[in-house]
Amino acid sequence: MNTDHKTVAQALRDTHGRTYAEDAGIRLRDTPQPLYQLLVLACLLSARIRASVALAAARALFDAGMRDPRRMTEATWQQRVDALGEGGYRRYDERTATQLGEGAQLLLDTYGGDLRKLRDEAQGDPDELRRLLRQVPGLGPAGADIFLREAQGVWPECAPYLDAKARQGAERIGLPKDAAELADLAGDGEDAAVFSAALVRVALDKQAAEDVREAVA
Repeated sequence: MNTDHKTVAQALRDTHGRTYAEDAGIRLRDTPQPLYQLLVLACLLSARIRASVALAAARALFDAGMRDPRRMTEATWQQRVDALGEGGYRRYDERTATQLGEGAQLLLDTYGGDLRKLRDEAQGDPDELRRLLRQVPGLGPAGADIFLREAQGVWPECAPYLDAKARQGAERIGLPKDAAELADLAGDGEDAAVFSAALVRVALDKQAAEDVREAVA
């Protein structure tokens, strides 16, 4: 492995080594509630809106008690709109409030509210996981990628999950675009989730990339 690449990868972890789930206050484990909260976060992050706003909206929904599919369906549409608005998620609040309700009901009807059953149905195949996740209203290709990037920390069969946005971040700071080389740098499990999230931060924010370059220097 290229020593320079290892140095850059370590600088990336040192400067931006945290997941989006962590920023949203989600203690991610392979249990129904945090997995559902990650799904909600992925839905919010996949819209054309600043990540900071999506994170604030997720925290507002959870603070309002909408922490699992049952409570999400029991909340009124207006309660969901209000929580999203409190987080500053106003551009898409009405549509997203509807999608969150529909998505929660789908999970209850199909998987008993437990995303681990979706994982079982996919039988360890990340491509099938991605396809099944895209059936959730509001969770398109980008949202499925976001979920799996973060979930690889507790679903090791997905690791390393380095989608196009993560590879874009790698290219920005001079890391290899080759999937195998980048996977070696990513590591496994939680390490891979942190590495992938950090690459996405670099892809989305030029200052984040500059932070890494300064740390290397």
